Amino acid sequence: MLDRTVQSGIWATAIKVSSRLLQILMLIILARVLAPRQFGLMGIALVSLSATRNFSKIGLKTALIQQKNENVDEYLDTAWCLEAGRGVLIFAVLFVAAPFIGDLFGEPSAVPLIRVIGLGPLLFGLRNPGIIYFRKDLEFHKEFVYQVSGGIVQFVVGVGYVLISPTVWALVFAYVSADAFKFGLSYVIHNYRPWPSFDVSIARELINYGKWITASSILYFLYSEGDDAFVGWFLSATALGFYQYAYRIADTPSSEVSEILASVSFPAYSKLQDNPAELRQALLATTRVTGFITIPMAVGIALVAPSFVPVVLGDDWIPMIRIMQLLALYGMFHSITRNFGSVWKALDRPDLLAKLAALRVACIAILIWPAAARFGIEGVGLVVVGVYAFPMLPLDVYVVSKLTDTRPVEFYREWFYPLVGAIVMFASLWQLRGLMDVTPLVELIVLVPAGVVVYTAVALLLARVSPWKIENDIRSIAGSLS
Repeated sequence: MLDRTVQSGIWATAIKVSSRLLQILMLIILARVLAPRQFGLMGIALVSLSATRNFSKIGLKTALIQQKNENVDEYLDTAWCLEAGRGVLIFAVLFVAAPFIGDLFGEPSAVPLIRVIGLGPLLFGLRNPGIIYFRKDLEFHKEFVYQVSGGIVQFVVGVGYVLISPTVWALVFAYVSADAFKFGLSYVIHNYRPWPSFDVSIARELINYGKWITASSILYFLYSEGDDAFVGWFLSATALGFYQYAYRIADTPSSEVSEILASVSFPAYSKLQDNPAELRQALLATTRVTGFITIPMAVGIALVAPSFVPVVLGDDWIPMIRIMQLLALYGMFHSITRNFGSVWKALDRPDLLAKLAALRVACIAILIWPAAARFGIEGVGLVVVGVYAFPMLPLDVYVVSKLTDTRPVEFYREWFYPLVGAIVMFASLWQLRGLMDVTPLVELIVLVPAGVVVYTAVALLLARVSPWKIENDIRSIAGSLS
């Protein structure tokens, strides 16, 4: 199981790194051409799309992966009908509601963007349901082809269109074209052929499991993108452009790593759901590796943001530096606890996702208005980071500890050592930056590799003089690969 999980993790890493790199490159190129307000208009369309998707999500993929049966063919036609119906519903809602959404945000120019981007979920709902086996069976090499091909199409269309017509439509067509291509590709790379057949008992079984996924999905939207909607409504489309773009860059490296591990660990945990001891060991190992990678990434982003933004994005984006630094901390908290959700779902407790998310939404809702009124987008960032740090992080640890019979201190210990390494790295590079009198470009070129060297050295030292088992994990991963 370890070998297979590690190999799947490598493929999952390749998927995420390739897809996200293409997306980030596209956004960087477009940021050099488009104004922050145009990104804000696209942000309104994406928030609208995300709202309808999350409010209608019924957790079919999760339910199929969690199934103990290896063969789930008998479920696929019903799942396909449910997803197709959901896609039609999302498209219809967005098309009809677009003028009202435009009025709500005071941006009528967002209306056609919302309507066109609604084609994405329509195509997504009709894709081949057989591709669920790529994740269920840990066949991530097939998932790689499927996901990365869509990322390449998105990049080519987005960059190609903006070179011809530098408008926000480059972003819209990039997103829709990726969904259209993946719809067709799903029928090429998997031989299952769905048929419009609906079994009420199967639908009831899937929806019964997925009801908590639906609830947690709605609440996830409220706490992860409700702040976006609030910024666009309370402040402006330009402020939303800064806020969303800062979030994408600051949160992406650390959260993408944790998402890779979560995507691999969920099917692995599902296979271990009847073996508590092995599940506990796998959970701690994943927590350890996640912290080792993502904590220094988040701290590093906060450090290099003042150099990165003017060099890579341009001077128009300088106002987003402080919010980018704040959201880097959000990315750190987000990444180190993301793995817990996989455990709750694998152990048939998806209700925990919804219940904890409800508390998070309540805390943010109470604080976000006064913070935004006083400090703008930085105030919103402070609320998002602060609520995650307390009370949510301690609560997440407490709940997962109870469910897996693991002591809470074991999780904090796995985060302590990489945090020490990241703090030493930050302090060292902060001093180095004070000694340098160079351009932001040279500063960026120096700080990034220097940070990698300092953190690696400190981590190796800590692994030798403490009980931290990260060296054993690295050897196990290397052994599985060889």
